[in-house]
Amino acid sequence: MGSKARFLIRDRDSKFTDAFDVVLAEAGLQVVTSGIQMPRMNSITERWIPTCRRESLHHALV
Repeated sequence: MGSKARFLIRDRDSKFTDAFDVVLAEAGLQVVTSGIQMPRMNSITERWIPTCRRESLHHALV
């Protein structure tokens, strides 16, 4: 019973180019950008990412 990601939430930083979004779209992910001038939304996203990484690595066998 695996789960599959459907969305990628990211901010509007210039380091994310259109090519980045194309690669993700080809992988079947829909890119959702954070709102303009919404620091609270960005902080929640930035806190969630390390938590997700930590939790997924606890279950991975290397």
